[in-house]
Amino acid sequence: MNPFRRLLPCLIAVQLGAQAPPADPRPVAERLRAEAFRTHGAYEDLAWLCDRIGPRLSGSPQLDQAIAWAQSRLKAAGLVNVRAEPVMVPHWVRGHESAELLLPTPTRLNILGLGGSVGTPEGGLTADVAVVGSFDELDQLGEAVKGKIVLFDVPFKGYGHTVVYRHDGAARAAKYGAVGALVRSVGPVSLDTPHTGAMDYDPAFPKIPTAAVTLEASTQMRRMQQRGERIQMRLVMGAKTLPDALSANVVAEIPGTEKPDEVVILSGHLDSWDVGQGAQDDGAGTVIAMEAARLIQRLGLKPRRTIRVVLWTNEENGLRGGKAYRDAHRAELKDIVAAVETDSGSERIKAFSLELRKATPEAKAAALATLKSFERALAPFGPVDLRLGGSGADVSPMVAEGVPGIGVSHAATRYFDIHHTHADTFDKVEKDDLAHNAAVLATFALALAQSEARFR
Repeated sequence: MNPFRRLLPCLIAVQLGAQAPPADPRPVAERLRAEAFRTHGAYEDLAWLCDRIGPRLSGSPQLDQAIAWAQSRLKAAGLVNVRAEPVMVPHWVRGHESAELLLPTPTRLNILGLGGSVGTPEGGLTADVAVVGSFDELDQLGEAVKGKIVLFDVPFKGYGHTVVYRHDGAARAAKYGAVGALVRSVGPVSLDTPHTGAMDYDPAFPKIPTAAVTLEASTQMRRMQQRGERIQMRLVMGAKTLPDALSANVVAEIPGTEKPDEVVILSGHLDSWDVGQGAQDDGAGTVIAMEAARLIQRLGLKPRRTIRVVLWTNEENGLRGGKAYRDAHRAELKDIVAAVETDSGSERIKAFSLELRKATPEAKAAALATLKSFERALAPFGPVDLRLGGSGADVSPMVAEGVPGIGVSHAATRYFDIHHTHADTFDKVEKDDLAHNAAVLATFALALAQSEARFR
């Protein structure tokens, strides 16, 4: 027999071995899911964060407590390089606030001052109310609103479309001499629960007090105006901004075994508004990121790349945490494989979306094909869409520098019903949803950390 023919089967075996597909990732995903549902660690952590610490606005003692608590939990999970990286953050305090319709019918109103607002003069502010449905309506009225409180009664048509009235309403009203601004709460429904959030001023115009009213109150005042009735309100707000306060991002790692300098970031933001308990926004994202890393560590899985948990400070009213991280880690940005952020509640994960700011259409198409290669790993969790799209607010400073950002999209069927309100509390979180999400995120992070994939 020809000696070459004897060697041929061996050569074929070597060739096939060199091209053999990677090991099936699904059994590992199943193990992660089983462990998540066995322990329900994310649910227990979120209960503690909400019940024992509560709302966590930047500059508050509660946020300081949450930063210390998160470090202790990550250390207990066996992660290393656990630390608090200092960040100076805005320190806005709400103070006492109230609102009352004086005309046409005396009525007490529920309000929430908007983050960053100034307060009213001592003793409060009494003025007539002018209701508008858009910035165009305001522009048409012009100086007719001088000396009045402008109410932006704008129906919810998606968060991105409507939130501009919360953010810019005070500045736009002050341009025409208004003495105060109100905004219909940015959400689809209300049980007389106002919605707070960040706003901003234009330095070209005076700073006027601004607050959110409920959907019920906003639509009532719209009807009053349509009937030709005079609307008069007394508004009291004790809001003020104190000097910046010291805070921190919480960072912890599972070091990579082969490529420790290449990093997959898992993140959520630890701060919240000062109402409710910050359960959906973003306590859920925080504990999911923590639990995902804890599951990987507990099962003894060894990622080739480093998995780094980052819990951001000051997402709600400044993004100081994301900006500070970008600046402190600028030399490492080139080595961040992906910066993953979860910040859309606790319902089940439905998609991961990849954001590439500095990429050609051809490069984005290639990156999407790479992202879709992880579908097999996620198969045990049902349909999870892998697509191009937005990432997250906290990772956006890095994404602007070219870091691949990945946003985690949840079902969010009821998210905006309670977002930024007193109703954002732990009782609305489903235990099994958190376990599912932690396992999905752990599986996705591990797949990224084990692969050779780069999205740049």
